[in-house]
Amino acid sequence: MADPTNHNQAGEVAPSTVDKQAPSVAEEHAPSTDSPEATDLPTANAPDPKAANPEDNPNAASPKREKPAAAATGEKPAGAAKAAKKEKAPAVEDKPFVEFIEQDYLPALQKAIAQQGVKDLQVSFAKQKVPITGFESAEECWQIIGSWKEIGLRQFNLYFPEEDIQGKKGFSCNEGKKPSTLESFLIDERKTTLDLLVFGLVQRLDGQKWLGIN
Repeated sequence: MADPTNHNQAGEVAPSTVDKQAPSVAEEHAPSTDSPEATDLPTANAPDPKAANPEDNPNAASPKREKPAAAATGEKPAGAAKAAKKEKAPAVEDKPFVEFIEQDYLPALQKAIAQQGVKDLQVSFAKQKVPITGFESAEECWQIIGSWKEIGLRQFNLYFPEEDIQGKKGFSCNEGKKPSTLESFLIDERKTTLDLLVFGLVQRLDGQKWLGIN
């Protein structure tokens, strides 16, 4: 007679103990689904940091930036050196008016007139009344007064009523008597420079036949 413990019903075979234990053993050794596994494949939620655009993906690896050679060595860029060379020293004409006349114009004028054969020129710089008839009521202005000591009769005055070499200028000259005419001086020049002031006065005195063999 068949053992009833081995068959539930006729024709059915009861599962063996191995089959009963297989599921539990598989589950015990299967990887857990609670913790994610690392993978080399990019997913939809985590873009590949090497392939994604840094502007769109904050996790993307940013490219390495090399430091400029000048910054690494402490040397100044070539452009900065060129800019420094282009910077010019302030022009003498930009000095304060009185300082320019005394330090630059008077020495240059005396030298230029001496080169024309005049050895005893006396030059002074003063603020005084204009010594011309009809200007007695005018205010004092800065003047350059030049005279020939040896001859004693020739004198010229260069006037700066605006105390500015770029402003209005006047000229007068006389030989032993009070001047009667005030002339404009260098009125056609856009910008007055030291060289132009010297050349203009030397040229005017030469026109008066006071220089050289005159």
